[in-house]
Amino acid sequence: MSVLNGKKVLLAVTAGIAAYKTASLVRLFIKLDAEVKVIMTPASKDFITPLTLSTLSKNPVHSAFYEEEENELWNNHVELGLWADLMIIAPATANTLAKMTNGVCDNLVLATYLSAKCPVYFAPAMDLDMYQHPSTKNSLNRLQEFGNVMIPATSGELASGLVGEGRMAEPEDIVSFIEKDILHKLPLKNKRILITAGPTHEAIDPVRFIGNHSSGKMGFELAKAAANLGGEVVLISGPSNQFVNHLSIKRVDIISAEEMFKECHKYYENSDIAILSAAVADYRPKKIASEKIKKKDSALTIELEPTKDILKSLGELKKNQILVGFALETNNEIENAKSKIESKNLDLIVLNSLRDSGAGFATDTNKVSILDSNLNCKEFDLKEKSKVASDIFNEIILKLYA
Repeated sequence: MSVLNGKKVLLAVTAGIAAYKTASLVRLFIKLDAEVKVIMTPASKDFITPLTLSTLSKNPVHSAFYEEEENELWNNHVELGLWADLMIIAPATANTLAKMTNGVCDNLVLATYLSAKCPVYFAPAMDLDMYQHPSTKNSLNRLQEFGNVMIPATSGELASGLVGEGRMAEPEDIVSFIEKDILHKLPLKNKRILITAGPTHEAIDPVRFIGNHSSGKMGFELAKAAANLGGEVVLISGPSNQFVNHLSIKRVDIISAEEMFKECHKYYENSDIAILSAAVADYRPKKIASEKIKKKDSALTIELEPTKDILKSLGELKKNQILVGFALETNNEIENAKSKIESKNLDLIVLNSLRDSGAGFATDTNKVSILDSNLNCKEFDLKEKSKVASDIFNEIILKLYA
């Protein structure tokens, strides 16, 4: 899965002959499951139609601050700038580059650029002499000094018939450039992350087991978040219906606590971060019946024994890893979480309570508190588990680069 998956991409098209390539560019972003919106300068519509880009992006295309045919509907440049995860100006003509450099704001594209809070990429496109002109070179340098990212023009045959530098990068190369740039800047690049998820099932007989209601949703969201931050993830999951498809996530399926113990120890030594969010059974049957136990009128007694404490065992082996545990409590939540931090040698513990509505097993939301090894506590509101995963990694990254 591409790092552009799920990203909100705002494509700004200006009036250069290379505008025809933006149809392919939009298609490539859509194929990578990015959400795309397109804005245009008025003059760019002479080179490619808004209808084409609207059809491909599956979103309306705007080129003015309001649309007369739509009862003067206001196209809010500030909202567009805040919506985007990244903005790309392609083609970026000499005229637009000069206006960007000097803060000129006379169309929707420029107003949105000045309002953008996200990374801005620009792909210059113009004729050879224009590209080599000192004023253009000044614009290119100044825009990069402002923090914008230039996708270099290439050499080739230009619209004028001349051959030289100034040709806009091909759509495939633009997408590849952005992917590599994002990956290079991700905070977990080259970091190996071990994550556990879901329940364990402890067999009673060939048919029955001891388990719990964990769906694995929180652990899978953590794995996705880690991969999207550039990490290489090993996800060890108990029985779960959750699904993940990402090139940076290796899924290891297990059933029992003993299997999870072995797999965690297999990968832990080479991990930089370990997050144990699985709901591992605390007890298992001491003896597993080889045949299905028949129902009788009398009571059935099953002797249980403790499972191995995976989190504590990793804490005892910890060297330079950041070790994160989870605590699901029903009473004395903070006190119990603090006790686990100390007894299991944790860097962070994520606490949630079954007493909080919308938190706990098999929900799409969670409400957590995060405690660190100094027993400082941060409380978070009820959120979707994907956003909870982001909060958790924000705290981990602060630890990682402290």
